[in-house]
Amino acid sequence: MLVFRKNEGLYSVKKLFLALLAGIFCADIAGAREWSLVSAEEFEYTGLPDASKWGYEEGFVRNREMQYYTRARKENAWVADGVLTITARREQWPNPDYQAGADDWRRGREFAQYTSAALITRHKASWKYGRIELRARLPRGEGVWPAIWMLGSNRDDLRWPNCGEIDIMEFLGRKPNTIYGTVHYGLDGNHLSNGGTIEAQAPSDDFHIYAIEWDAHKIDFFFDDKLYHSFDIDQAGKGEDNPFRKPYYLLVNLALGGSWGGKIDDDIFPQEFVIDYVRVYKSIGNPK
Repeated sequence: MLVFRKNEGLYSVKKLFLALLAGIFCADIAGAREWSLVSAEEFEYTGLPDASKWGYEEGFVRNREMQYYTRARKENAWVADGVLTITARREQWPNPDYQAGADDWRRGREFAQYTSAALITRHKASWKYGRIELRARLPRGEGVWPAIWMLGSNRDDLRWPNCGEIDIMEFLGRKPNTIYGTVHYGLDGNHLSNGGTIEAQAPSDDFHIYAIEWDAHKIDFFFDDKLYHSFDIDQAGKGEDNPFRKPYYLLVNLALGGSWGGKIDDDIFPQEFVIDYVRVYKSIGNPK
């Protein structure tokens, strides 16, 4: 279901009401399945993201990225006009974990030169199987690395990559027309990945739907209504110990630079990653 906004020159509608109606029996065009809506975040309020649904990652977290993720700071994560906006800013930010002379990249920088936000549903909501769907407009410019992804809820016990990772959408500003969908997992002590891409005309110019359809056998990746990659879950192991047969929580973040994001163009800031909605469906007749 597409939702149009006044600031796009079209009509605004009550998203939650229509989402609930659509979710009673929602036919997926590409997969020819019927889906029932089980969870929705429509961002129909003003303020910080709803604390009953969203938590935060904080600090320098992974991949030698250059941004400092702040917690509950409106300049980096704010809900208004029916959308969540994650904003990356070029600004100096003190690192409370700084230690002079530290070799660890997280502690060796006294200041970050950029801030951003990473929102997570960990310890608040998780899902096993279903259709996970977000409608979003991506940031632009060299160095941006927005992502919509999931991690195994048992990551404290198994650690990454053994807990599994599902990247619903990754985007690199240096490749402005390419969308990535990938899984990561551990098998026999090795880190393995399996992914695909789709070329999209300027996904930073407008909203698009990023989704997976996930069951006990496979994970399908979609851009709008186009299926562009499928992963056979048995590749990660047989039986219920397979990481993709366990619950996962959701992450939505805007990273900068780092091991994959590459060089950052300082002239692009601020940059916004705008999320219109998050919806989770279960397949009729399948487990949640």
